[in-house]
Amino acid sequence: MSEQGWLAFLAADGVEDWVVLHGGATAVYAVDSLGAAARLAAAVAEVPGLEGSGALLTLSRGQVTVRLTRGVFRVEQAHVELARAVSQVARAEGASADRGRAQEVGLAVAARPDEVDVGFWRAVLGYSALADDNGVDPLGHGSTFWMQELDADRPLRHAMHVDVSVAREHAEERLAAALAAGGRIVFEFDDPPAWVLADRAGNRVCITAWPDGARSRGG
Repeated sequence: MSEQGWLAFLAADGVEDWVVLHGGATAVYAVDSLGAAARLAAAVAEVPGLEGSGALLTLSRGQVTVRLTRGVFRVEQAHVELARAVSQVARAEGASADRGRAQEVGLAVAARPDEVDVGFWRAVLGYSALADDNGVDPLGHGSTFWMQELDADRPLRHAMHVDVSVAREHAEERLAAALAAGGRIVFEFDDPPAWVLADRAGNRVCITAWPDGARSRGG
């Protein structure tokens, strides 16, 4: 488990369809109908090596989403070839990638070190363990949650916040929409770009292009 897998993926050629999010490499393919989505999903499922790899396919009337992993630190070199193969199948089926639709929404649950209760959150949500500090929806529908340990002496404010991971070229568009809807910037990061926003009540959400915006680190 390290950064090398997703950094190598970002630096690879032939993966232009894909966005590396908190959950790993993700591609969303636009289609015209539910039938077309089902046909594309069936074709993608036949890609050699995809079966048993942990990949997740979800589909609707307008799109098919392919996630090669459920966690970014699980991206490996083999996923580059899988991504290329999936993209080739999608092109053959007449589907086009839409990086703007790719996103990962996560719930960060903050607690002091002696109050971290990951087991409770897995139990109450019916989630499975992916790593020691998180849980994932076994159906692939709900947001992943992860435990954020706070300094023991730090006041516990905003004990939960939402993380929204999007493609690097769409992060500022999402930010602008949130600000236009009444949000305000609490804090801003530069590399990769990220913003902590708050609504009028002070509830917080992070918009980030990580890991996708860290492409420069892979060079």
